[in-house]
Amino acid sequence: MTPLELQAYLHTHIPLSAAMQVEVVKAGWENVLLRAPLAPNINHRETVFGGSASALSILAAWSLLHLRLRVSGVTTRLVIQSNRMDYLQPIAGSFSARSSLEDADQWPAFTRLLKRRGRARLVVSADLLAEGEVAGSLSGEFVALGYEKATTCTDST
Repeated sequence: MTPLELQAYLHTHIPLSAAMQVEVVKAGWENVLLRAPLAPNINHRETVFGGSASALSILAAWSLLHLRLRVSGVTTRLVIQSNRMDYLQPIAGSFSARSSLEDADQWPAFTRLLKRRGRARLVVSADLLAEGEVAGSLSGEFVALGYEKATTCTDST
């Protein structure tokens, strides 16, 4: 799945991403990097609205799992169950979120459990970035529900 394909998917299926003007910078197996401008995400203090910062981080984390499952040829419903967001500093410009698996060694167990039970959980982290510095962090637990092996999969990393 290319960055443009993921961006089109997000804008079509998660309209908030279009309203936030989310851009997919990188869509890879190890991480996903999303970026958004300040203007549609501004608060009354002329910094990034906390909800927008959280939404971008959740979108980056969700996108990583979505991409990995698609590349693996798995169709499932993917939802966030819980998350913790820490805001370390205000952001006065464009901002990004870079996601990664909290423990990459858990991926094989996650996919095995999903295949066997039709349900599995995995924790994904995202760093909120501004001007090259970490401005916040997210830890989110995601649940994949249902397992269906896709008949065809042309995605690549």
